[in-house]
Amino acid sequence: MTTESAPAPPGSLAWQRRRTSAARFWRQYRSHRAGLYGLAALVLIAATALAAPLLVGGDVQDVTGAPGRPLESPSSRFPLGTDQYGRPLLGLLLHGARISLAVGLMAAVLSVAIGTLVGILAGHFGGWFSTVVMRVTDWFLVMPALVLAIVLATVLSQSVWTVVLAIGVTSWPTTARLVRAQTLAVESRPYIERAQALGGGHAHIMARHVLPNVMPLVLAQTTLLISAAILTEATLAFLGLGDPNVVSWGGMLQEARETGAVSSGHWWYLAPPGLAIAVVALAFTLCGRAVESVLNPKLGTSR
Repeated sequence: MTTESAPAPPGSLAWQRRRTSAARFWRQYRSHRAGLYGLAALVLIAATALAAPLLVGGDVQDVTGAPGRPLESPSSRFPLGTDQYGRPLLGLLLHGARISLAVGLMAAVLSVAIGTLVGILAGHFGGWFSTVVMRVTDWFLVMPALVLAIVLATVLSQSVWTVVLAIGVTSWPTTARLVRAQTLAVESRPYIERAQALGGGHAHIMARHVLPNVMPLVLAQTTLLISAAILTEATLAFLGLGDPNVVSWGGMLQEARETGAVSSGHWWYLAPPGLAIAVVALAFTLCGRAVESVLNPKLGTSR
């Protein structure tokens, strides 16, 4: 007498497919050496930023209890020197990484979320609605994003959330246009027509059929936008529009400029935050290009 095994529930099959897809994605991602270098750099920087209170203490912003003399050059006691208040720049750099990375990530997620929503709605409904939405998108696209971000950061109160909002609401048009084009391509497929014939509404079509198909594009776009968001945050902080109560890499550059580090030759005040911004932006760009190549093999073979 033979017994047949019960079929696996749909939920377990879905999770199995997701695990298989994730394993395949990682195998293909590992073949991109530059992407692995970028990922390793990001993991190291993120781990160091999270462990900053343990490595350098949590009172690095204290001006009255600064352990060194103002603008000391790098030494065994202070590997990166000190700032104009005598605070060790290594501690400020590690704590600044937390703000710069968090702002870049949150701003990129907000930007991609707005762009994805606008792109799917414009591509799905079409007609006059799509025309109006895309004309608004074009207006944001031709306007200098940095200028709009500066205006928002100037009008609103100076805080981390203001910087996130200023970057997020000014950098979504490119994502919106890409997602709209992908939505139009997805909705031209036969299974969308079958879903509509079976009674699928607008919300069902967009959430169950369109969104999963545009998510790879959204993931790649998010990875690429984080580096741009970090650079924009550093620019706003350098212009004095960041949160004065927190330490960020852009804020360190702004303080170095006000101190006259360029003219006085205090290179150790400028170099660490500038190099950190460049390394993180490059690492996210390398990861984004690798993700693009994995999700779109034609793009990888054309390069």
